[in-house]
Amino acid sequence: MKKSYYLLHFAVILAGFTGIFGKLISLNAGLLVWYRLFFSSIMLFLIVKLLSITNKITAKEKIDIAKIGMLIAIHWVFFYASIKYANISIGVVCYCLVSFFTAVFKPLIDNTRFKVSELMLSALTLLGISLIFHFDISYRLGITVGIISSAFASLYTIYNERLVRNYDSKIINYYQMIGGTIGLGILLPVYLYFFPIESLIPNLQDIAYLILMSLFCTVGLYVSFAEVLKKIPAFTVNLTFNLETIYAIIMAFLFFGESKEVNASFYAGLFFVMVSVLLQTLISVRKER
Repeated sequence: MKKSYYLLHFAVILAGFTGIFGKLISLNAGLLVWYRLFFSSIMLFLIVKLLSITNKITAKEKIDIAKIGMLIAIHWVFFYASIKYANISIGVVCYCLVSFFTAVFKPLIDNTRFKVSELMLSALTLLGISLIFHFDISYRLGITVGIISSAFASLYTIYNERLVRNYDSKIINYYQMIGGTIGLGILLPVYLYFFPIESLIPNLQDIAYLILMSLFCTVGLYVSFAEVLKKIPAFTVNLTFNLETIYAIIMAFLFFGESKEVNASFYAGLFFVMVSVLLQTLISVRKER
């Protein structure tokens, strides 16, 4: 169990870099995500072949797994749109709402009762978020798409939690990346009609960033993510990923000089987010024992 929590926090650190890469890459959100999915598919194909991972699943199962890949693709498009329309801080702060959406969606999808403890911990997280970021109205569009992004991220986690019980995590991510690449590729002409870009081919610098992001922040992150879900509940995983906000905001301050000031309100929000994560972790560990 301890190894799962260490792996979870390693994945959170990797996740903290996704917003940084999103800011560095000059492509628009849709094209950025498509290339991320495409490069990740190639890398996972090589991993599956080199490690000779057993792939004895039916065509229907492959399609069912691939369909979940569209959830992560849509989540990424809205997430990077939030960063493009606002900044890294806003994009990652909105991501903290994933735990809230999980507490609401999971009982509805699984037809179970709402857990008061999860709703209360989500409220604590929301309090922390509101203190860290005061929701400046000038970033209204970025906030809106960021909230939509967190809703799709929650749905992805809930459905992915079911898949990891029956399939190898690398196989899951391989078919999800393929599904996302094909699905988003079909929608991309429509997206580019409304959000045109001068060149469909990324420059050398963007390619380098895309490869690094695909290798570490996609393949490494989501394989770790799937492994963690075998031992740790989806709500706990999503709540712990709130720490990504803290890491990403600190990196944004250091590397991009974003205008937000680290004041008493920031530290108070940081405290509430960390307390919510700590409490949920302790509750989960106690249940395991």
